[in-house]
Amino acid sequence: MAAATSTGGGNMRILLLNPNSSITMTQSMALAAQETPVSQTIKIDTYTAPAQAPASINDDVDIKASTTIILDGMGGLNLDKYDAVLVACFSVHSLVAQLSVRHPRLAVTGIFEASILSALSLVSSDSTGEQWGILTTGDFWEKHLADGVSEFLGRDGNAQDRKFCGVYSTGLTAGDFHTVSPDEIRAKLRAATTQLVRAGNVACVVMGCGGMAGLEDIIRSAARDVYGHERADKLYVVDGVKAGILQLHQTINSRYTFR
Repeated sequence: MAAATSTGGGNMRILLLNPNSSITMTQSMALAAQETPVSQTIKIDTYTAPAQAPASINDDVDIKASTTIILDGMGGLNLDKYDAVLVACFSVHSLVAQLSVRHPRLAVTGIFEASILSALSLVSSDSTGEQWGILTTGDFWEKHLADGVSEFLGRDGNAQDRKFCGVYSTGLTAGDFHTVSPDEIRAKLRAATTQLVRAGNVACVVMGCGGMAGLEDIIRSAARDVYGHERADKLYVVDGVKAGILQLHQTINSRYTFR
């Protein structure tokens, strides 16, 4: 079983759970978690899936495999000491629902769900027509995430969301962000960003992969080429891990406040 590691301090405890087996990705996401404004008031532990789990979650098969392996391998991890769990895979990951049912006391969310809520809070609700969109990795995720957004927002059938302008893929995998050359990552991320910001009146870009942590400057640079400096510098770029930590911090406080 992969062991949990600790970072930070405070009375509130959150487990950042990486459902793939990449320790490098866990470390990168832990750094992102520590860059949130609330990180000094909470204790964040990390958990990396055992070695037999996929090194990169690239499709439904990997989602199901990682769920089974983690649920089977977490027996030695005492979840009772945590207030919340963040499932750090940008997908409609079955662990979010499974952990919520098995541990109803815990606040549980995924970086996908938290990013949607963050984007909605950042996009203007007035008549400016501001929109948000997702940058992702491979082609599989375009439909998977678009369908996931509709389901999360409770939309029926083909009802169109005027604020959501879609999902655009880089053609990379999550693992590629830690293995391929920086030049290739930059080129593919810039190309996908350009497609996204040209698709509508985009005010918020969601980084649809935990492996994209720290790449905000590339996205903003590509947006400048389309929107110009002034508008691109106002663009919100959402990191899912940071969004998840902030969302769980609010959820935990809300439970104490409103119950």
